[in-house]
Amino acid sequence: LLSLWMPIVVAAVLVFVVSAIVHMALGYHKADYKKLPDEDGTLAALRASSIRPGYYVFPHCMDPKEAQTPAMQEKFRGGPVGMLTVVPSGPPNMGKLLGLWFVYTLLVSLFAGYVASRTLGATADYLAVFRVAGAAAFMSYALAPFAESIWKGQPWGNTVRAMIDGLVYALVTGGAFGWLWPR
Repeated sequence: LLSLWMPIVVAAVLVFVVSAIVHMALGYHKADYKKLPDEDGTLAALRASSIRPGYYVFPHCMDPKEAQTPAMQEKFRGGPVGMLTVVPSGPPNMGKLLGLWFVYTLLVSLFAGYVASRTLGATADYLAVFRVAGAAAFMSYALAPFAESIWKGQPWGNTVRAMIDGLVYALVTGGAFGWLWPR
């Protein structure tokens, strides 16, 4: 695995750059986010409740038995039903977020390298390395968003766009490993 430091780092850097291009230049992720119908009123209500950063579910119930009560069933029927993530107030700290994203790309590349190093020999050709490292990266980048639609109600269109991104990142990762595989 230590001999794969170069493809691990190069794959992470390339994915970081490609993701910047995808999100900044292509613009197809603008459809991922919607504005609240009464944003000012909703924000005022949230401020008035002194909501703190966290992950909220509404209506909230503590256990499955409570979810079956008539009062809770009425809350579910009456809606809205949802999940809300609240982050600290202030402009997004893009430096921190991009730094964490780069750490994630390094971790994905590290594990793609691990899988490839345990699966392939030193004489593996480009296509074999591309397939194994790319498949491992695909599992991290493209399959992870799928659970967001299943469990958190993320619109499927958002998930499909994220999976397309993940496929591109996996292809870039596989290409970097195939190119820089130590022979």
